[in-house]
Amino acid sequence: MPLLQPLLPFLFVLLWSTGFIGARFGLPHAEPLSFLFIRYLLVIVLLALLALAARAPWPRDARLIMHLAIAGVLVHGFYLGGVFLAIAQGLPAGITALVVGMQPLLTAASAGWLLGERVTRRQWLGLAAGFAGVALVVSSKINGEVPLGAALLPALVALLAITAGTLYQKRFCPQFDLRSGSVIQFAAAALLTGLAAAASETMVIDWAPEFVGALLWLVLALSVGAISLLNLLIRSGSAVNVSSLFYLTPPLTALIAWLLFDERLTPLALAGFGLAVSGVYLARSTASASK
Repeated sequence: MPLLQPLLPFLFVLLWSTGFIGARFGLPHAEPLSFLFIRYLLVIVLLALLALAARAPWPRDARLIMHLAIAGVLVHGFYLGGVFLAIAQGLPAGITALVVGMQPLLTAASAGWLLGERVTRRQWLGLAAGFAGVALVVSSKINGEVPLGAALLPALVALLAITAGTLYQKRFCPQFDLRSGSVIQFAAAALLTGLAAAASETMVIDWAPEFVGALLWLVLALSVGAISLLNLLIRSGSAVNVSSLFYLTPPLTALIAWLLFDERLTPLALAGFGLAVSGVYLARSTASASK
């Protein structure tokens, strides 16, 4: 693990970036909240079996269970719910990624007040460069007509939720068993999402091969792999350094979309990609000063 530790942030970014691609494949076959509800149920079963097989310790403190549930509702329920609803309502995935990409700035602005973390000038410069890079990448994909209004609201909710969830977990439950603790987090998110889906959707799913493939990828690679990595990164790093990784998601998503769907990367997008990478490097290069 010590040898792999430096690679974990980059593996997280790679997996996290495929979430928008998985949504693009699966959403034509299911309504957004119903899609997420099925995804959460599969994740709960899988993680619960792993926790039982490994005899993982389960939280016994009621306050810890409550904190895990709240963090799960924010990081999984509201964040993923907002992203899926925004894309389903017509907001382009790149614009959705740009909105959520503001999360590091909100986290940096709040970390000092809520967590007592010191944000250096170099980190602020890196965060600003990262945001500018994300804006360049996404602006290169805008054709002049961007659907806003109702479609933008869920993306803004997702932005606030992932910011609040990262800070909340870092503050109130930074240490827990990733297997059993994640079951509690996903169970809380599933309860909220299931109720919302039953109240607002038909919950009819077209079990086409494309949907099944997207569902399995989102369960295994995102909800198990990427979320476990996110919890490890939150545990071992400052909130600012962890949140800066999200700047790489929109550029890498654009690259994956180019490989899978032949979406052209313009010189402006490539320049933005390089600027975003440089910004993340600056924001993360002073980890010891911000802890």
